[in-house]
Amino acid sequence: MSDGGLSLDDFGDLIERPSVRIRRRAEEHRARTGVAPRALGRLDDLGAWLAAAQGRVPVAPIERPRAVLFAGDHGIAALGVSAREAGTASALVRDALEGASPAAVLARQAGVPLRVVDLSLDCPPEELPDDVSRHRVRRGSGRLDVEDTLTAEEAERAFRTGMALADEEADAGTDLVVLGDISVGGTTAAGVLIAAMCGTDASVVTGRGGVRIDDLTWMRKCGAIRDGLRRARPVLGDQLTLLATVAGADLTAMTGFLLQCAVRRTPVLLDGVVSAACALVGQRIAFRAPDWWLTGQASGEPGQAKALDRMASEPLLDHGITVGEGTGGLLALPLLRAAAALAAELPERPDPTTPPEEPTTEPAAEEAT
Repeated sequence: MSDGGLSLDDFGDLIERPSVRIRRRAEEHRARTGVAPRALGRLDDLGAWLAAAQGRVPVAPIERPRAVLFAGDHGIAALGVSAREAGTASALVRDALEGASPAAVLARQAGVPLRVVDLSLDCPPEELPDDVSRHRVRRGSGRLDVEDTLTAEEAERAFRTGMALADEEADAGTDLVVLGDISVGGTTAAGVLIAAMCGTDASVVTGRGGVRIDDLTWMRKCGAIRDGLRRARPVLGDQLTLLATVAGADLTAMTGFLLQCAVRRTPVLLDGVVSAACALVGQRIAFRAPDWWLTGQASGEPGQAKALDRMASEPLLDHGITVGEGTGGLLALPLLRAAAALAAELPERPDPTTPPEEPTTEPAAEEAT
């Protein structure tokens, strides 16, 4: 990206799909193992996808995954669209940092470092560790139904922050990211983005949230998404303006993070409706980018289902888990690790007339930052 200004069009040139040639080699390797075709079901597809993303056959094990959670409060929560009180996402962040949230427990069990990034929590920054709060763009995001959630400058800063975080992870050797959010009001912002990009009504994407809301709260949430849609539709052609208008700092940073992960060839496991909304914006910016992302689980949110259908992304798991915070992605991680192990360790049973093939690697594309 140039220093003179953020050009989202550059992502279309910078992002390449995972190697089709390597994927074909991985499939050929699998066919020579002697295990019946399709006997491993979707694990075969996951192994081939990992090989293409890594650019090598056999697949390397997933050894340095990281869970990255983007945190923020949304002004729209003041309308009572969530089961949680507005401005309380910082309490959820503290639980995660103290190891007391479901995502923290699963990350600890899987040996996955958990990173929380404050983009727009509504609390004094000194209440949180500096490595959490140092990326904050603003305190809380604006009310998407009546005002822009970010200024243009804040939106660019949030987007660039997400890109910089993706570069940090790639430079540190992270070989897979589990992406999640910690927010209050975030699913409302996600609903606006998804409805706007899918051209549908608010009622089609309005779900019950991580903590299930009652009918009256659902109607308020649906109305807020409808009001946000009226503000989002006129700016659909400019994705950074769209993010500034209705997304807030956390979702804007997540979008930048996802796209730069694709630039840096870092695979990502998505979680719920918030990460799906950001991925959908990312697809609009660079159509090849979703080839670097998998969806960990179906959250049951109608907006997520709509977004995944548009991206042709099939969740790995469906256990009715709505808690968010990357929990679904962390649950799916062992499945992906199993696919990598099978792809790497199942021995070939070659035709005696055919010489064995040498391991294949593909040089990484030049990385742009």
